[in-house]
Amino acid sequence: MNGVKYNQIRAMLAVTKASLRGIFRSPSAVVFSLGFPLVFILVFGFIGDSVVSVRVGVDKNADTSSIIYKGLANTKSIRLVTDKTTEEMEEDLKKGRITAVINITTKPSEGTAPAYDVKVRTSTAAVDKIQLFESILKDVSTQIDDRYYKRPSVATVETAVIQGREYKTIDFVLPGQLGFALMSAAVFGTAFLFFNLRQTLVLKRFFATPINRTYIVLGEALSRMVFQLLSSVVIIGLGHFAFGFTLVHGFVTFLEMLVLSVFGLVVFMGFGFVVSSVAKNESTIPPFANMITLPQFLLAGTFFAVDALPTWLQPICRMLPLTYLNDAFRKVAFEGQHLWDVGFEIGIITLWGVVVYAVAIKIFRWE
Repeated sequence: MNGVKYNQIRAMLAVTKASLRGIFRSPSAVVFSLGFPLVFILVFGFIGDSVVSVRVGVDKNADTSSIIYKGLANTKSIRLVTDKTTEEMEEDLKKGRITAVINITTKPSEGTAPAYDVKVRTSTAAVDKIQLFESILKDVSTQIDDRYYKRPSVATVETAVIQGREYKTIDFVLPGQLGFALMSAAVFGTAFLFFNLRQTLVLKRFFATPINRTYIVLGEALSRMVFQLLSSVVIIGLGHFAFGFTLVHGFVTFLEMLVLSVFGLVVFMGFGFVVSSVAKNESTIPPFANMITLPQFLLAGTFFAVDALPTWLQPICRMLPLTYLNDAFRKVAFEGQHLWDVGFEIGIITLWGVVVYAVAIKIFRWE
């Protein structure tokens, strides 16, 4: 080396640069790490916090001037269908396209209060929404009764409303998608990378150079970290500016989410090292990787809260590292907590990291 000491840091950065260039040239890496999460975020972002809609057909003979009809028409959860024939409504009712067909007729009343006969026809194909419609119809009727028939009540209910932070759908979905994107990219990316480097004898060629093995791993890890951080910036930025994703403390919260992203990525890369070592050939990598990622995708609070799952399943969910990363993301982003406030979640993820890297060091193969 002409008396010049080999610079391991420069060699590591060269490996990082080359690996990063390869990642950006790989369509599958970009789509898997950035494309899928963005699709889910866009879908849920555009859906927003829309309420459940119940489609109800209106009989051609129904009294559309009645108070009952007007009350239903002013309810956001009800979509009244009036532009179809009786035969079309009957067909839609049988197939569950509409929840019910309602017919409102005026009948003689005593006194000043109006009186109506309300007939509802439904089908077994609409069992998922008929209870909601009946509840809304009863509520509308009760409000009209209260207007015309003043009566005492056994309880006086007073509701006090305090100013709170609006919790939007995107506030739940985005952290879950961010966590899953980090895990998927780390597990699949690391597994395929080191398996291919080993199979193509690139690692063996690395050994012919003075670069230390540790710096080879650090260089490859750093390239993935840079790429995923850029992906995280795009995901968080799009969610915040396009759909109002909550960042309580603004830029500080944004930076703390990036720190959590790095932390989660480092831990999940350990799973990738394990998969690359146990896989016998390239076709066995996806099954092994899916054994790690798929249960967490379904059970770690990615799309719905862990508390919504069956009670017997929740302890299993509470064992998964992605569950704690998602929880930490949500607490930092929406609740305004800081990194030191989510120490428990970070501790559990760290414990997973220690176990996984202990296994990876034990079984990792360079050749």
